[in-house]
Amino acid sequence: MNEVALPVVFPLLAAVAILVLRRMAPALALGGATLSLAVSLRLMEKVADGQAQTLLLPGLPDMPLRLTAEPLTALLTVMVATVGTFVLIHSVGYMKRESGLPRFYAMMSLFLAAMQALVMAGDWILLLAAWELIGLCSYLLIGFWFQRPGVADAASRAFLYTRSADLGLYIAVFILIGSAGTSEIAATLNIDGSVAVAAGLLLLLAAMGKSAQVPLQDWLMRAMAGPTPVSALLHSATLVAAGAILLIRVTPLLAPEVLLAIGLVGGITTVGTGLVALTERDLKRLLAASTASQYGLMLIAIGAGVPLAALLHLVAHAAIKSALFLAAGDFQHARGGTGFDRLESVGRIRPWTFAGFALAALALAGIPPLSGFFSKDAIIAAALSAPGAAWLVPLALAGTLLTGAYLARALRLLWRGAGGTRPVAGAGWMGMGVWGLAIPATALGLAFGPIEALLALPAPEAEGTWAVLLGLLAAVGGLALGWLVPARRLLGPVHPWAQSGLTVAGGLTTVVGRPVMAVSRGCEGLEDRLYAAALHVGRRGLTIARGFERLEQGLYGAVLGAGRANLAIAHLVRVGDERRIDGLIFALVASVRAWGGRARALQSGLIHHSLAISAVVTAVILVMLILASLSF
Repeated sequence: MNEVALPVVFPLLAAVAILVLRRMAPALALGGATLSLAVSLRLMEKVADGQAQTLLLPGLPDMPLRLTAEPLTALLTVMVATVGTFVLIHSVGYMKRESGLPRFYAMMSLFLAAMQALVMAGDWILLLAAWELIGLCSYLLIGFWFQRPGVADAASRAFLYTRSADLGLYIAVFILIGSAGTSEIAATLNIDGSVAVAAGLLLLLAAMGKSAQVPLQDWLMRAMAGPTPVSALLHSATLVAAGAILLIRVTPLLAPEVLLAIGLVGGITTVGTGLVALTERDLKRLLAASTASQYGLMLIAIGAGVPLAALLHLVAHAAIKSALFLAAGDFQHARGGTGFDRLESVGRIRPWTFAGFALAALALAGIPPLSGFFSKDAIIAAALSAPGAAWLVPLALAGTLLTGAYLARALRLLWRGAGGTRPVAGAGWMGMGVWGLAIPATALGLAFGPIEALLALPAPEAEGTWAVLLGLLAAVGGLALGWLVPARRLLGPVHPWAQSGLTVAGGLTTVVGRPVMAVSRGCEGLEDRLYAAALHVGRRGLTIARGFERLEQGLYGAVLGAGRANLAIAHLVRVGDERRIDGLIFALVASVRAWGGRARALQSGLIHHSLAISAVVTAVILVMLILASLSF
């Protein structure tokens, strides 16, 4: 088998094995993820010289499916496999006392396989298939505890929000394939003009849905109803990352006006969802809002025309955010929830987990020499060099400031106060997961130089000193504000609006969701009426058919009776013919022959016999005449 397919095949085989065997689910899932990581590292080593490897698979006529390993896709496969492996290690402890483990680990493995297929897809058809599959897996994983109140609604909301935005990807793919005459992604990136503008805006819509950009951010916070390992995987390197990965890969296609739109969407999102995160009273929901905010920063870099900066922050964020979520899962087991009222001082009781959380938080805030410092420096430098710097720079700095503020608020809560804890089952496994990702979250900045050399993408043109100073000032200022000033006082009149999730006129639920649901209910009612009418017509038709069936059965019975009567008559006629008429005829013939014989006996040839007969006959005639005359 071509090794290009192996990062996809190993977790896929693990998912199949789990569903078939229904045992050893954690070991099989972890084995599939680990093997996927090993072959991903091997692939990245092979394509380090810039030579791509492609595997062609049967697809549509003249449109084969392609799995492509090149520097960018190989790096992304390593990122996905690394996060997936340590999330699964953490989940062994987190899910220790849960039921339904085969279903959980099979879906996690399938999710990893689908994400690996998405990042390596070399054609739009395969990318669409993988895109749909990660959406399905996310729905099933978010709804894993479907028996609990609100979980099914959260899963459905996530599915519907992302599926609605996916329409943009479908239309964009049709436009690109129709214009280029091929489904190969690389060949469609050379299109320009109005077609490129339309396709770019549609791809932006799809990315906004998957990466939870304003105004499609609400589903991400509600998705916290799922298990914490699911949240860690979704928010770091898989589902939510898919939108940013899509825009990074199609950057050559994006026209200047599309880049400006991407930058503005990202800027508005990083500030808006940063405000939401600052008002949250639940740690997982805070981290979820933070995810949308950080992807907003990535979109700023893409909008500035520097996808390398977005990619560096994508890689750093994958390690950082997964470490933060996994630590939150440890805290959740220690206190029975992730609400702020339950988590006070849990960091003092779980110091090793808190240390990993704190390192990841400081890295995300942009404190040197941690990885987030270098990636945010690249984003701010990209914004400074962009044509829309007047808009993008303030938004990027505000997003960085808010990042420090809400993370300092979380750190303060986790460290201060007093409270007990309860035994944490599987703490060793969870600790390995946390630190397995906290270490790269800390030291990944050292790899950014080799990554830049590997990808050979353009770096920001702005002077790095200004970017460093502005970014560091925003990060430190945000941490100080978040630690010292309560969120309500810091935001003032904006606080209630941010606390409501930035809803305007009731939000999308009122503006879009309820009208759509009303239309859906109307369509359902119409469908029910049409179904009832069709059922009524069907029943009437069935009644008529049954009447015709009874008539047919009656006619059949009459015909059968007539046939039987005819057969009886024919039988009687045959019997009469054979036994009566034939007998009479044969008797008459015999009688005639007998009389003929007797008459022949009278013809003896003797004269006296003839004279005697004549006399007798004459006498008989005379008697008859006499008798006849007497009667008159």
